[in-house]
Amino acid sequence: MSWISALLPVLCTLTVFCDSVLADVKARTCSEVRQAYSAKGFSLSNIPYQEISGEHLRICTPDYTCCTSEMEDKLSQQSKLEFENMVAETSHFLRTTFVSRHKKFDEFFRELLQNSEKSLNDMFIRTYGQLYLQNSEVFQGLFTELKRYYTGGNVNLEEMLNDFWARLLERIFQLVNPQYHFTEDYLECISKYTDQLKPFGDVPRKLKIQVTRAFVAARAFVQGLTVGREVANRVSKVIPTVGCIRALMKMMYCPYCHGLPTVKPCNNYCLNVMKGCLANQADLDTEWNLFIDAMLLAAERLEGPFNIEDVVDPIDVKISDAIMNMQENSMQVSAKVFQGCGQPKLLQHGRKSRSISKNFNIRFRPFSPDEYPNTAAGTNLDKLRTVWKAMQHGVTDVKEKLKLAKKFWSTLPYNICSDGNVIAGVPEEEDCWNGHTKGRYLPEIMNDGLTNQMNNPEVDVDITRPDTKIRQQIMALRVMTNKLKNAYNGNDVNFQDSIDEASGSGSGSGCIDETCPPEFDFATTEAPLGSNRSETKGSTAVRPSPHWLAIFVISGLLVLQRQWR
Repeated sequence: MSWISALLPVLCTLTVFCDSVLADVKARTCSEVRQAYSAKGFSLSNIPYQEISGEHLRICTPDYTCCTSEMEDKLSQQSKLEFENMVAETSHFLRTTFVSRHKKFDEFFRELLQNSEKSLNDMFIRTYGQLYLQNSEVFQGLFTELKRYYTGGNVNLEEMLNDFWARLLERIFQLVNPQYHFTEDYLECISKYTDQLKPFGDVPRKLKIQVTRAFVAARAFVQGLTVGREVANRVSKVIPTVGCIRALMKMMYCPYCHGLPTVKPCNNYCLNVMKGCLANQADLDTEWNLFIDAMLLAAERLEGPFNIEDVVDPIDVKISDAIMNMQENSMQVSAKVFQGCGQPKLLQHGRKSRSISKNFNIRFRPFSPDEYPNTAAGTNLDKLRTVWKAMQHGVTDVKEKLKLAKKFWSTLPYNICSDGNVIAGVPEEEDCWNGHTKGRYLPEIMNDGLTNQMNNPEVDVDITRPDTKIRQQIMALRVMTNKLKNAYNGNDVNFQDSIDEASGSGSGSGCIDETCPPEFDFATTEAPLGSNRSETKGSTAVRPSPHWLAIFVISGLLVLQRQWR
């Protein structure tokens, strides 16, 4: 029995050794890896059933492995594809926000212009018929230029509006002086005096401010949504570098090669890999945040002073003032034009337009609120009110979305590495993949941006070669931010002429040196038309009242200004 007692320790030792060997053999099988690899859609042909020597591996540690060279290559490409998908999915909210809001706002402003033009055209044709058609190109030209400006055309709104009022003055001037023949050169001379004569009072200046600020804000805001959309789309399409692809493979699929397909990367490990792979994207963040702030400012312009409800009531008063001012000063305006441009030739007897004279024999009287006709224009205005209210809700909505978009690019690695499908949960930090084995990840987390990746322990980043595409997007954001800031301040993004909102005491016509016609003094009551006008019997020959044109202009500008402020 003594020899048996002596053998017991040896037998026990052999038993433990055998159990250890059996356990080790079991751990070296690749059944779990084969199952996980097949689930990715790859073929299991030539895939080992047990671990093999790993000298052939180029990315993962060359220990005993379940990966062949073909598997490592395929998993490397898979890690690249999944990384690109992760960036796309994480940025999906951002991209769809800009796409959907751009479409919504663009449709609104186009509908606003289309409805405004249609309302004016329908009402004027129904009310004035041929008389309107003979003068409609003045307003059609205005809408054409507004559309061209909104869609990105090189239009100076201030000059365009000045031209509109000048052309309107030419038409009215001919109608209040039907006994004269005016050549094209003479009409050109008349237009030069529009600013000095101020036949429409202060309405053109106020309208210029309203239209310019409204359209500058609208165009800049929609352009901003376009730029945000394009930047988000382009930056989200990441093309990982060779160093990034190696790091992604090591983080995501080297656990497969080590027989640990269910072990996920440690959170901090994931952050360092993503910060290295997305270093250039993070550099976009500073300019992106400035752009978002500028977009929020532009949105305020759409919410506040351009609310259509705030401008409907006083519009008729402004238009009435403009027409009344022209009527009250028609003789002085004519006298001053004759003084500056010369005395025009009288029409031959019988050539004076009787149709025009008939429309100028009633003194202008503005509508009272309850006299406004119930026309299609009113119906369209109600529709625009409804659309505008919806837009106010839309502005509030897009502002909230824009606020969420701040710091998006610098937080992109954190958003990706917070996904439980990508990394191990916090309680499992000891059991996560650290790039070499299952265990805690010890290196510190890198700061954001390209220059901070010099010592990134996971990704080989060349900090001397910034991404050209990202730098182009930074420049695009910088240019758009500048446009949005100008739009917020009421300045045209292409033409930086500021609009004077002061009372006008110090404002002039803007003429330089000798390009201005001589200044006129409105204090005079001289009207050197007596001999000519006395030949025409009736008071209307002395003080013509543009009745049809008054209503024509009131109706038209009423619709226009309701949309623009």
